[in-house]
Amino acid sequence: MKPLTIILVDDHEVVRMGLRLLLEQIPETRIVAEAGTAADGVRLCSLHQPDVVIMDIRMPPGDSGIEACRAIVERQPGTQVIMLTSYADDELIADAIRAGAVGYVLKQGGTGELIRALDAVRQGAALLDPAITRRVLAMMRQRGDTRHDPFNELTDREIDVLRLLAEGKNNAEIAAALVLSDKTVRNHISVILDKLHVGNRVEAATFAIDHDIRSYRSSTQ
Repeated sequence: MKPLTIILVDDHEVVRMGLRLLLEQIPETRIVAEAGTAADGVRLCSLHQPDVVIMDIRMPPGDSGIEACRAIVERQPGTQVIMLTSYADDELIADAIRAGAVGYVLKQGGTGELIRALDAVRQGAALLDPAITRRVLAMMRQRGDTRHDPFNELTDREIDVLRLLAEGKNNAEIAAALVLSDKTVRNHISVILDKLHVGNRVEAATFAIDHDIRSYRSSTQ
């Protein structure tokens, strides 16, 4: 298996050292660069094109991790950004998801949480902790979507794909469940993101859960 290439971005060298030690215990991962500022993180991402960036959500004033996340995702769509946080700040996490992050891990989470996060990235799944999902969804609800039928632009097949996406399924699992090719699933997800006016699959999943897609039936059903 090809190693997952990673860049670490945190203004505290001790935190980067701890992450490096943890990641060295995880097979098939390789740290290709480290940065102490968000700006350096963006620059190094352009240089190395990593699979994953693990970045502190809170950086020094004038050095926003969230804005760096947005820049990385816009410039390198193939790079997944995982935000680091010392505690679950709902508003910051919601902002990070809107900026394109696939989720977050707690700094004190240890090796197990990092392994789960990186496995999720490999499989294209989301990284929302169920313990705070409800609160993050409340923040996402402030997007102000007031349509009577939040999914009225989606086809029945797109609804099926979105339901499985909201369950945390990766593309391969969605393809197997719906008897589709991986390419078809990717195309469906791309269309879903466009129709829901969201930036990534994590935001699509939170939108779907927030609007109770599990019990949803369209007006044509």
